[in-house]
Amino acid sequence: MKDIINKVFKNGKIATVTFIKKDGSERTMNCRRSVQKHLKGGTSTIKHNPDLIGVYDLKAKGYRCFDINKVIEIKGNGRIYKK
Repeated sequence: MKDIINKVFKNGKIATVTFIKKDGSERTMNCRRSVQKHLKGGTSTIKHNPDLIGVYDLKAKGYRCFDINKVIEIKGNGRIYKK
């Protein structure tokens, strides 16, 4: 799954990710990786867990993360990847 995520988000592309949240509910978000415009400094709170992927949620206009083990579907590069 990590290879697919890296492929879909390559070169700052936008993707739609559907995953199961920590509380058990399903969430879909349009997001990008490697957005640094709104960073304010400090340290990463997800760096300790390699299964968490940090992204910038375009609708919420904020940084979010998701667990690669809980991804249901990723739409990007004109393709749909399902787990």
